[in-house]
Amino acid sequence: MKKTVFVDGQHGTTGLKIRERLADRSDIEITEISEEKRKDPNARAELLNSVDIAFLCLPDDAARESVSLVKNPEVCVIDGSTAHRVTDGWVYGLPELKERQRELIKESRRISVPGCHATGFILMLYPLVSQGIVSPDYPITVHAVAGYSGGGKSMIADYETEGSPDYIRNPRPYSLKLDHKHLPEMTRYSGLIRSPIFNPTVVNVYKGEIISIPLVASHLEKKLSAADIRKILTNYYSGEQFIKVMPFPADDYLVNGFLTFTDCNDTNNLEIFVFGNEDRILLSARYDNLGKGASGAAVQNMNIVLDVPEETGL
Repeated sequence: MKKTVFVDGQHGTTGLKIRERLADRSDIEITEISEEKRKDPNARAELLNSVDIAFLCLPDDAARESVSLVKNPEVCVIDGSTAHRVTDGWVYGLPELKERQRELIKESRRISVPGCHATGFILMLYPLVSQGIVSPDYPITVHAVAGYSGGGKSMIADYETEGSPDYIRNPRPYSLKLDHKHLPEMTRYSGLIRSPIFNPTVVNVYKGEIISIPLVASHLEKKLSAADIRKILTNYYSGEQFIKVMPFPADDYLVNGFLTFTDCNDTNNLEIFVFGNEDRILLSARYDNLGKGASGAAVQNMNIVLDVPEETGL
């Protein structure tokens, strides 16, 4: 029997990508809402309570409103917003995080999809914190470079509207008050006890992301080199189909010495690189901010709930 799905916020960037990934699936029936009823709470409530899976692709306040409308305990809500990522009673939808995470996701009816920046950050850092290699109070700094699609419709319009100002063609660091909305989940699920200093930059590319964490070997809890860290991450993600720890050194995967930006686009893959030497270490994750960083992760979580192969539709 087909499972019914409603994408609340189906015309947003993430909503459109989820629908695209579900379009050819024979096990899914997408339930739609007409344009004139899209903001009608009664019509949305009826749909939200009648389906098996409800994806929320909405701003935070609208996502909270949608959740308040769900009275049917059998409906599984998969929320792509920031609203519930550190909320009690919600499971963090990062299946590869730790041993029981898939089981928690499968059993839950309230799942929060990780933020795009948080995804790469946590997947690189949590194994090292949980194994006592990086101290929970290590003063972590992290830098992300991501495509402009992560800013949603308004930012996409800024970049793609004819006659837009030249300055947006340049790399643009933002969130310079160091209060990015992903920090709470980045801190909690990496195992840190203090928030990292996070410097994100948006660039003139539609999608793609590289997020990097520098570590000083002498400040680690165990004496380890870059090559050692790569082995630890390789062992941690052994058997994971979407997470690949790249060889060390990674020279064969660079282009004229550069780590290219869009190689994981249109996939649900995330590649972890470890650069450096005995003294200095750089962790870098490369992935599609609309794939493993958003819609791909949402569909992967749905597949786990429905007990179908995780790669279905991905």
